[in-house]
Amino acid sequence: MSGDSSAVRGPLKGYHHETYVLSPPGGIGRVKLRSPRATAEWFDRRCFASEEELLRGLRGRVEQVPEVVDVEGLGMQRFIEGRTLGAHWWWGRRVPEPVLAQIVRLFGQLVPITAETLHVDRRCSPLDAPDDEDTDGFLERLVAFAEEQVWGRYRDRFGTLFGELGVDDESFAHLRKNVLGLAPRPFCLLHADLHRENFVIDPRGRLWTIDWELAMVGDPLYDLATHLYLMRYPAGQRDRVIADWRDTVEAVRPGSARGLDHDLGLLLDFKRAQSVYTDVVRVALSLRDRGAAPRWPSLPRAAGRLHRALAAAAVPMGLTDVPEPQRIGDALARWCRADAAGRAGA
Repeated sequence: MSGDSSAVRGPLKGYHHETYVLSPPGGIGRVKLRSPRATAEWFDRRCFASEEELLRGLRGRVEQVPEVVDVEGLGMQRFIEGRTLGAHWWWGRRVPEPVLAQIVRLFGQLVPITAETLHVDRRCSPLDAPDDEDTDGFLERLVAFAEEQVWGRYRDRFGTLFGELGVDDESFAHLRKNVLGLAPRPFCLLHADLHRENFVIDPRGRLWTIDWELAMVGDPLYDLATHLYLMRYPAGQRDRVIADWRDTVEAVRPGSARGLDHDLGLLLDFKRAQSVYTDVVRVALSLRDRGAAPRWPSLPRAAGRLHRALAAAAVPMGLTDVPEPQRIGDALARWCRADAAGRAGA
């Protein structure tokens, strides 16, 4: 397709896709060619049928999103030249003011985009879409997805490990009790995955937003909560982002920040609990290579990661006894041995 195999770059770093960058004939510049990884685990809802069609629908409405070009009958995203925000300023580091202003402006461009004004095919059934402003219904669907598609899907293989960590069927009852009760807010388009590796800074200092495959329509405060959870801003800058977000979205679409002071904490609690389920599976799998011995040197770091996740989510999940890293490491080791024996006997 490129006409010059030496000009193909990749595969690029990425969890869900194997991605290559190439320059097709015709002088249209470099584009991305992606293929889903067969071994990648998906833990998030995907609302839109095609990321490329969503990007087409955002042209002229959201600044600095990848253009979609047609290459031999395929819609491909134009490659954004630059470096990710994380390559410049890693998690926990302060983001420069010009970059921060562009992030907040992005939120302001999203809140006017509604399901009615965005004519893009969606995967989800209309019966699974809560009514506008039904923020509790929106969050309940996210909780149900985690319960059915993560906990339910992986319980047979990881149930013993979850149990040793104090997570069981009752954890979702505790979670629902602790996170529902949100104020109504008008729904809009959400990116739903705004972290430092999904922002690219080009040579002119412009901030581009990539990887829209988890986008959905729903509660605008959920987008902020997800962003704060993933970005790990320093404390002072985190407060600045919240204040600027409130001012921006309220100026564009009044009511979008309604109940912020109370509800942001609840949505962050959901994100912390959601991470427990995904982190347990991912961490356990990271210790196990198919056909290879477990990565025992990585065990202490893995146990530390799960300890932090469990401690952060203890209240919304009703965890009364968060195991120490040593106990978590022992549980992971037992799971690895049992899983290897089970796979060998299968």
